Amino acid sequence: MTPASVITVGHADFSPATYEATVESLRAGVRTLSGQLTELPRAASHAVGHAWVPGWLADAVRSCTDRLVALGRDLAARVGELLTGAAAPVLFFVRANDWVTDVGAPASRVAGALQPSALHTTPWEGAAATAYRAAVAGQAPAAAQVHAVATAVATSLTTCAAAGLAFYVALGVIVAKVVTALAVAIAAFGSAVFSWAGVLLVVEEAAVTSGMVVAAVAGLMAVQGAAATATVHVTNATGQSSAFPHGHWPSATA
Repeated sequence: MTPASVITVGHADFSPATYEATVESLRAGVRTLSGQLTELPRAASHAVGHAWVPGWLADAVRSCTDRLVALGRDLAARVGELLTGAAAPVLFFVRANDWVTDVGAPASRVAGALQPSALHTTPWEGAAATAYRAAVAGQAPAAAQVHAVATAVATSLTTCAAAGLAFYVALGVIVAKVVTALAVAIAAFGSAVFSWAGVLLVVEEAAVTSGMVVAAVAGLMAVQGAAATATVHVTNATGQSSAFPHGHWPSATA
């Protein structure tokens, strides 16, 4: 079965198309960043290679450039590592859809079909009918519990998928921030007027990205931790004594 373009469970929703566009944009940003890291030292060297540039300023610009390149390379490496798990949110989405359509929906239909009210439409009476009703009395609650478990699992998976989307969006913002900073630096080096102070501001702008990456990872881990806790609750729900006596499906024999 092909999953819907967007799945919403509880308060979480996820769109594979939006996610794939986000990841591709992030990859493109990393490629742009890599190109800038090659171009920046050349631009800086050209800018300070004039006789009228004081030696102290040339040294300062080279030092700032080296710092920018180091920051950029560190960011590119970190994002590259984090992109290795980019397939996971889509897999979470697919599995959530499977739980909803292949487990939750059928269980819900079974629970509805086995409700006592569903048997009132037939004139069946007598000992056999009484025995049948007694035998299936526990089936509807068990099926309803399966539906509840499926919904809980799908909610956890969708929450993880949505968290992955938010995480890569955050990384994309960080990369775009550095790409913009490097573009400003390269443009400044290519112009007739540039200042050491201006380059320092660019370095400061790019330097905050390490903390931003750490914060983004921490946010993702917090969501994943909550999802793991929810999974434990799901495991406990499958053994609920009221729906599954002694941890088993209720007997269907009179």
